Amino acid sequence: MNSSEFLIEGPVEPSYILNLEMSQDLCIFREPPKQQKALAEIAGSDDGMVYLIRDNNTIIGYVTFHNPDKYSRWSNHPGIMELGAIEVSPNYRGHKLGSRLLEYAFANPIMEEKIVITIEFCWHWDLDNTGLDIWKYQKMLSKLFGSVGLVRIPTDDPEILEHIANVLMARFGSNVSEEDLKKFEEMQFCGGSIFNYK
Repeated sequence: MNSSEFLIEGPVEPSYILNLEMSQDLCIFREPPKQQKALAEIAGSDDGMVYLIRDNNTIIGYVTFHNPDKYSRWSNHPGIMELGAIEVSPNYRGHKLGSRLLEYAFANPIMEEKIVITIEFCWHWDLDNTGLDIWKYQKMLSKLFGSVGLVRIPTDDPEILEHIANVLMARFGSNVSEEDLKKFEEMQFCGGSIFNYK
């Protein structure tokens, strides 16, 4: 299997997503047909972007970006965009497709205007197919997201604190203002700020 034969593209349109096949083992978040529909909905939203990896006419991986959930504290910051989900078919792992997909997505100039966060909940992790324990999987994800500049961020967000393995990571675009950085810092801890960006 030659990984150079796989096509990485995006942001893609909803109709494009729906006209492709969905690999049947992309099922970490939802059953494949439902996940394909969810990808199309994200791509069609005002704030959404979807990037794909495909093998011929079949989606074998994807990453999504959108505004934070309206019920989360991060939705109160207009400069934040959330990396919502990334998944690569188990049959295609071992070719660094996840890091290649992220590298492609973060080459989009819009990323330099945004604070991109990702909230990693351990109950979504594919421990069965990887054979990794929860801490090795966490380390693998931190390395993957770190490859495009995301760093682990301390916070008292209750959703993150719900499990000790959960992780908040963020990347600060080169054109993000000092005001937006300060606002993000203030949101990390409801009671104050302890993170230094510089």
